[in-house]
Amino acid sequence: MNILLVDDHAVVRQGYASLLRALLPALQVREAATGEEALIHVQEAVPNLVIMDFGLPGISGLETTRRLRQRLPQLRVLFFSMHDELPLVRQALEAGASGYLTKSSAPEVLIEAVRRILAGHAYIEQPLATQLACHPQHDASDPRLKSMTQRELEIFVMLAKGTPARMIAEQLSISAKTVSNHLTLLKSKLQVSSHAELVHLGSDMGVARKAG
Repeated sequence: MNILLVDDHAVVRQGYASLLRALLPALQVREAATGEEALIHVQEAVPNLVIMDFGLPGISGLETTRRLRQRLPQLRVLFFSMHDELPLVRQALEAGASGYLTKSSAPEVLIEAVRRILAGHAYIEQPLATQLACHPQHDASDPRLKSMTQRELEIFVMLAKGTPARMIAEQLSISAKTVSNHLTLLKSKLQVSSHAELVHLGSDMGVARKAG
């Protein structure tokens, strides 16, 4: 069996790849730093599981998952992300993911998730699963969220949590100018005029609601 691990942070990716190789020696682990690389790897050899980061430079983890699943509907994808906000978790599941874990999970949880998904089951980190059950579709049904691209929603969620624009750029591996362009588009879509109003609106809409 082989796994494709997609993460743009080399140290993080290599660390998790080493962990998987050590604890699941029967698996072959390949690595990709971008969505584009992942698409090429999958074309060369279809993996049994793709472990996908959310915020990738270029095409996002969500868009990469959609493209992969359009081509290979049976492909299993586990999202492994720093994000634990419900709208983003829902988007990942709607894109066809078999599971969702946050990067704060213990190593044994990642291994358990990999085993379960390879065996044909779904696996959602327990606090997230509880929150999804407690808040059915509240966030996802807001038409204003539906109008956003994956990247816009990602930035909007981070903004609502109080993350400064400079940190958003750093964490998503995009330029400050790109973040600024997205913020301008978000203000236009949401009909607000200032950065502060965007943050306030995000809070009111509950997009920063986390598991816990």
